[in-house]
Amino acid sequence: MKTTSPNRRFAPSLPLAATLALLAASPFVFADGPAGAAPAPGDELPAPAPLPVEGVDPAEAERGRYLVTVSVCSDCHTPLKMGEHGPEPDMSRFLAGHPQELVMPPAPAPALPEGPWQVVSSGTVTAWNGPWGTSFTANLTPDEDTGLGLWTWENFRDTIRSGRHLGRGREILPPMPVGMFRHFTDADLKAIYAYLRSIPPVSNRVPEPLPPPAAPAAPAAAD
Repeated sequence: MKTTSPNRRFAPSLPLAATLALLAASPFVFADGPAGAAPAPGDELPAPAPLPVEGVDPAEAERGRYLVTVSVCSDCHTPLKMGEHGPEPDMSRFLAGHPQELVMPPAPAPALPEGPWQVVSSGTVTAWNGPWGTSFTANLTPDEDTGLGLWTWENFRDTIRSGRHLGRGREILPPMPVGMFRHFTDADLKAIYAYLRSIPPVSNRVPEPLPPPAAPAAPAAAD
């Protein structure tokens, strides 16, 4: 299989594994619905209902709400906080990504404990460290300074289709399952984009990803 970087070989498996683990641990209950249709009236979704926004079709945004829910976008992009019964999503930061005030210490280096370990995450489930370095989940809210507020539909589509920021920048890093999400139809992606434009903006500047630590230098050969 052709790869684009030394660490790219990890990308197909890690997002799937991470997504499955999050599904198993998710506090959310997802609504069932026929393929291609939004939930029936009265079905409850944990994602907030879309707000009225000029230029956004309410029906399309509601469809996007359903897709965002069943695609478990919130499991990584909404930070967890400690609640009365344990960790729970901080819905005041819905889809706002890694909290800017949460400065992560250096990840375990140069290697994880002995065993088949490969990935660690923050308690908020918004910072992830693995062979690619450290990645932070993005702010998907329509805040114009720190989120997707200035992104066009084409920017959003090209990011998902190419697996690169804005369709031309750095690679989208694990655990984002962009390899699966690129199979959404344009209609699906337009619905998700409409919903992301109709949620409350949250000002939260997510840090840039960090590269993996440099490998220890090899010992000098004896004379």
